[in-house]
Amino acid sequence: MQFYRRLTTIKAISFDLDDTLYNNRPIMQSVEQQMADYFTEKFAIWVPELLVEPKQVFDRRFWAPYRHQAIKAQADISHDVVRLRFESYRLGLLAYNLSEEEARTEAQAGLDYFINLRSDFTVPKASHALLASLSKAFPLVSISNGNVDTRALGIDHYFQHIYHAGYQIGGRHDGSEHLLRQKPETDMFSLVCQQLDILPEQLLHVGDCGFADIHGALNAGCQTAWLPQYGVGKSLQQIPHIELNLVSDLSQLIRKA
Repeated sequence: MQFYRRLTTIKAISFDLDDTLYNNRPIMQSVEQQMADYFTEKFAIWVPELLVEPKQVFDRRFWAPYRHQAIKAQADISHDVVRLRFESYRLGLLAYNLSEEEARTEAQAGLDYFINLRSDFTVPKASHALLASLSKAFPLVSISNGNVDTRALGIDHYFQHIYHAGYQIGGRHDGSEHLLRQKPETDMFSLVCQQLDILPEQLLHVGDCGFADIHGALNAGCQTAWLPQYGVGKSLQQIPHIELNLVSDLSQLIRKA
């Protein structure tokens, strides 16, 4: 553990999920291949001519134009990876002459399959042990731009609150929809502090991305712990409070709590 700034009183800890509590890159590489295979089987029924040599590959490049189309129609959808994926699938299927009803049904089926695959792995024992220990000393929350299912992973019970960026239904008196923007926007950090009734500087945020996690949390007034272990996150734009070699290094904070 490397210290760059003096830590002050910590009253709660927030965690990014992907590439912080587990290595997400191999998981997503596998999921992308399985999703390409899934849509190959589907398009063999819907548009069989696409599978005549040279065969169409239903990877991110295939869906990218429909993703851009969805964002162009509604810029804020970029903050909601679940809704954006659904819309990308729906628009792509419409482009290949499925009806609106068929496109919606199949887009939802594809999204459900993706999220199931996305959340079908085992979180390292070291992360479980860390969360179990820290949760006895601090309120823990998770703050994610992604869509992994923490309940399926078996880690939801460690957290007092679980936040995913995107459109939130309910929570207001009129039950209307509101948007929590992705990190590095400060929406989720501010909500954490509000719901835990703590000052921003009393929250320590742990994450791998120098931009989304560290830059975002510092701009929100929080303390930060940077974990570049998996080499995935963007580079630092601001100096974090501490740098971790392993996420389990945080266990040292228990003895100081």
